[in-house]
Amino acid sequence: MSAQITNLDATTFKTAIAAGTPTLVDFWAPWCGPCKAIAPVLEELATELAGKVQITKLNVDDNDAISAEYGVRAIPTMLLFKNGVVVDTMVGMMSKAALKEKLLARL
Repeated sequence: MSAQITNLDATTFKTAIAAGTPTLVDFWAPWCGPCKAIAPVLEELATELAGKVQITKLNVDDNDAISAEYGVRAIPTMLLFKNGVVVDTMVGMMSKAALKEKLLARL
């Protein structure tokens, strides 16, 4: 995984989403095929958008309470937070161009 992507857990989640930089949280699981497929896209975007958006990952198997709190029912689900508030939700596999466009539109 890219050094630009942070793995979150119950201890680090609230701090990460409240950061001044917009934060994309990828809700994923190791057994999820589409989650594995989108991982390289997220790694590329983490490098390209460094300083503009923080890209993070949250394993739903290890953090089911957080997943339930935000209504995550399918993975991959990506939530974009600004100052602790969800400003966009993306569910399923997306192309790099489509995901980048959505992120840049919300920054």
